[in-house]
Amino acid sequence: MSRLSSPRKPSPAARFWRDDALPFIEARQVEDGRELCYARHSHETFSIGVITRGESTYINREVHLRVCEGTVVLMNPGDVHACNPIDGLPWSYVMLYVDAAWLGGLQHALGLSEGPGFQPLSAIMSPDRALYDGVVQLYGVLTDDTLCVEDKQDAATAFFTRVLRTLETAPLSQSEAHDKLQRAAAFMQAHCAQALKIDDICAAAELSPSYLTRAFKKLYGMTPHAFLLNQRVQLARLLLKRGESLAEVALASGFADQAHFQRAFKQLLAATPGQYKG
Repeated sequence: MSRLSSPRKPSPAARFWRDDALPFIEARQVEDGRELCYARHSHETFSIGVITRGESTYINREVHLRVCEGTVVLMNPGDVHACNPIDGLPWSYVMLYVDAAWLGGLQHALGLSEGPGFQPLSAIMSPDRALYDGVVQLYGVLTDDTLCVEDKQDAATAFFTRVLRTLETAPLSQSEAHDKLQRAAAFMQAHCAQALKIDDICAAAELSPSYLTRAFKKLYGMTPHAFLLNQRVQLARLLLKRGESLAEVALASGFADQAHFQRAFKQLLAATPGQYKG
């Protein structure tokens, strides 16, 4: 089994990696995930990761699985998902988060899509050993301070070229027909930092509160309130990457106070804002 490089600064929760020179990709390594619990959430990025030790639960939309060492997990942008420990048993993993626009451009350049936008992949997990080794090796390249930016970018492009050529794209889903629900989601994404009420969302989407709550959860896997909270946390994540202070981020991402911000961020990302900012 390929071995992972050890973090230079041990953390009880995780090691995050990012580089301003490679803004399209971010990574996370967790060596002991027994204390890390995630609420269901989603990312605007494409996510791919590997279980490097132990077992965990894995939820992706309506699918509930138990995954073990050697498994590759994949989440399309917007997929509601969560991975959590089983009965306090140790487990470890590595995740890569990739900008959907960058990946869509690569997909288009390879002739695998008709337009530049990212077309989701059908697989949510894979036992493919080559993909597993590829994630581990790319993580090692990205976190190697002796390598130049060009080498890291070439390695990322080569790996994701293999991913896109190996895994099939998903057929167009029925969710694309739900224009009003998509309008509600887009409205919450655009105005997540504001103090939105359910009536505001219903007015933007031209839906009744009862239908919105019921149909939105069926389509997106979470209630409108949970979706809005997730959008605020994702906005906070972006602002923290830019180096803004915790107080500024809490206010700019729509949280009433820092305590609420801290709780929500840790609940969805299994790390405090301070740990993520590094």
